[in-house]
Amino acid sequence: MLKILKYSFYDLMRSRWSYVYFFFYLLLGIVLLFLNNNLSKAVITLMNVIITLVPLIGTIFGVMYYYNSKEFTELLLAQPVKRTSIFLGQYFGVALSLSMSLILGLGLPFVFYGVFMSSAIWDFVLLLITGTFLTLIFTALAFNIALANENKIKGFGYAILLWLFMAVIYDGIFLMSLMFFEDYPLDKFSLIATMFNPIDLSRVLILLKLDISALLGYTGAVFQKFFGTNFGFVVSTAVLSIWILIPTYFIKKQASKKDF
Repeated sequence: MLKILKYSFYDLMRSRWSYVYFFFYLLLGIVLLFLNNNLSKAVITLMNVIITLVPLIGTIFGVMYYYNSKEFTELLLAQPVKRTSIFLGQYFGVALSLSMSLILGLGLPFVFYGVFMSSAIWDFVLLLITGTFLTLIFTALAFNIALANENKIKGFGYAILLWLFMAVIYDGIFLMSLMFFEDYPLDKFSLIATMFNPIDLSRVLILLKLDISALLGYTGAVFQKFFGTNFGFVVSTAVLSIWILIPTYFIKKQASKKDF
């Protein structure tokens, strides 16, 4: 699996899209630091971008890489290599290359700006960790979609629909539910509903760390009140880890049973 991971990683690092992804975040970090002298404000702005964009990029890259490397994958399947090793290696190669582009692209301008000398360093580190979590989660979900659909158009369609549901539609349904059942106690419901969406959970995790009560909203306020800041951070991180493990398990399961 490590050899396939290395191949997938280096293959994507040579891709022009990885450079585009890297330079986009590099330019974004430079522009934000140029416009904001306050690192905390820059972190908040970056949060709004990363929470939406990282899942989209992870989903598209995951599906695109699977379909583009299908012939090479079939060649590997003819070799004495485990199926699960092939697909897990490809998944981790894609996810790690995207995560590195994100970390380096945002990290370099902030390091040169002097983030290590600022009190906002832990907020920035948490932002990068959350972005890495979302990359791993949505790349794994994308591989599951691609494995389940031989048709490229269907695969890309379902992948975009997944991102659209998690980033936009889920919040709308959630808010409508809160309004419709406003006469009932909704604390537990809001906590559970937040955990079922990694994008919302990542947003709450960052806002809990930043301790910005005005931006938390109803869901985040309940989360902070019920769990407490430290416990809420631990629970959020654990749930995000589960969001990685479950799709990864299904990649392994689909790869072992799929008829290629």
